[in-house]
Amino acid sequence: MKHKTIIITGANSGIGFETTHHFAKTGAAIAMVCRNRAKGEAAKAKIEAESGNRNIELFIADLSSIRQIRQLGNTLSERYPVVDFLINNAGSIIYDYTETEDGYESTFAANHLGYFLLTHLLLENIKRAPEGRIINVASEAQRAGGLHFDNINLKGKYDPVKAYCQSKLANIVFTYELASRLAGTNVTANCLHPGTLKTGFGSGYRGVIGILFRLIRLFLRGPKKGAEAIIWLAESRAMKGVSGKYYSNKKEIRSIPLSYDTAAQKRLWQLSEEMIEQAENR
Repeated sequence: MKHKTIIITGANSGIGFETTHHFAKTGAAIAMVCRNRAKGEAAKAKIEAESGNRNIELFIADLSSIRQIRQLGNTLSERYPVVDFLINNAGSIIYDYTETEDGYESTFAANHLGYFLLTHLLLENIKRAPEGRIINVASEAQRAGGLHFDNINLKGKYDPVKAYCQSKLANIVFTYELASRLAGTNVTANCLHPGTLKTGFGSGYRGVIGILFRLIRLFLRGPKKGAEAIIWLAESRAMKGVSGKYYSNKKEIRSIPLSYDTAAQKRLWQLSEEMIEQAENR
């Protein structure tokens, strides 16, 4: 891994931090993408101190903003002509209905459109790698998800869990369609469920749901364990040439039937392109 270049989003906390920490120890060149500068700088300093790796750079972007993703993608593309691994990990769950600067529901924008556009902007760089790998962090929350094409923002029908489950299903559907489009190239695309982890995720919940999240967290495994699955997908020689799969605990599993619907895959891809185009034409 010493001569590899890795871009990872959501790199300052949870499984993103643990994944970055691991790869820093291998001597890889790493681009840490974080939303908060202070937290990103603190994480970067800790990783550098503990790994001895100084080939780490920090990039700040809100991945729910089409404008900021575009700026980030252009910057990363120029800075790293060859990208070996793109790990789309950043995600969020928003308790109340909010819209981004582009007018899109915040959870869907950050969790899906962020993956979709950043991958698109870096794809040519990934293709220059001898064996490029795109890894999308999804979730078993997809099993309760649906793709509400007629109201993708869930406006007027918003529920934070419903929004999150939709976004995680979208990660998987996007991965399958991306893998199909990359067939015959040197780039693979896979997704995974990292496990149910003890992180700060969901800490913004209030009331009964918030109490439930805090209680459940007492019995969960740590983010270092969850990072193992991402690391395995990146490093495993057994994954060479394997694409369009969904994994949990380093084993391929099946996602819900809707995710394999090729018409739904193409429809999500087209909708995503249209949403990005509309945002940029505003």
